[in-house]
Amino acid sequence: MRKKPASAEEALRLFFDYLEVEKGLSPNTITSYSLDLQKFFLFFIKEKKQWQLAQENDLIKFVHSQSKAGLSSRSLARMISSLKAFFRFLVLDNILKKNPAANLSSPKMWMTLPKYLTISEVERLLQQPDPNTNQGKRDRAMLELLYATGIRVSEFLSLRLDNLNLTDGFLICKGKGGKERIVPVGKSAETCIREYIEHVRSVFVKDPNDFLFLTCRGKIFTRQGFWKLLKRYAEQAGFESPVSPHMLRHSFATHLLEGGADLRSVQLMLGHSQITTTQIYTHVSRRHLRAVYDKYHPRA
Repeated sequence: MRKKPASAEEALRLFFDYLEVEKGLSPNTITSYSLDLQKFFLFFIKEKKQWQLAQENDLIKFVHSQSKAGLSSRSLARMISSLKAFFRFLVLDNILKKNPAANLSSPKMWMTLPKYLTISEVERLLQQPDPNTNQGKRDRAMLELLYATGIRVSEFLSLRLDNLNLTDGFLICKGKGGKERIVPVGKSAETCIREYIEHVRSVFVKDPNDFLFLTCRGKIFTRQGFWKLLKRYAEQAGFESPVSPHMLRHSFATHLLEGGADLRSVQLMLGHSQITTTQIYTHVSRRHLRAVYDKYHPRA
């Protein structure tokens, strides 16, 4: 058996090298693993225990502590996934003999339904950018495209000009694990993007680059920067609750299913590797159908 890592830092370095080189995971996914595992190591420091000697009960205690701290079931599920992957790697790499996370089970995810906007709320949000300014035209194109395709914000912000095929109405998106998929682009989004590319984008270009959407300084948007932009328009539209980029993705999927789209097609457009991930939206759709029934059926 290999000598145990001298520190948590060394164990993490080996693990992240494995995730990047062998598993081909994206930097964003690796960052999520890192944040979860940092909490795990801090917990063991506070408990004055050695993480290398962790038992299943120790991990359960850690997960419960995170639940009590207010972590959502979705975040807890991701944290458990991080622990399972980390300890599985340590055993595979002969750093540990036994995997204490092998039997950890995730909290039921289906109870946490995704938050989404109604169609009228999306319309209200899309009307907020000022069409008489270059920045407003760019922002409208951004919001239209994000809602039209349902792609993740990290995928959205890394789009390049050659990822778009407006003639045939689709874009090529590189998702998790470097997997590419084709996603249709609607007419409304297409019109706004053409206007932006033909008349606005050149105004923002400082140094030559091929990223689709640029800030006023000619740089690629950060996730935080785009979130602030979206937050401003949501406040402008009068929404009481925060609106996140992921909420537009949820709205995209929900509205497709409510309109009659089949689950398999929605799965492909969202880039979900498992259809069980997409099935959460069927709960939202059923809730919508129940609300319609209760409102309009005379014997409801």
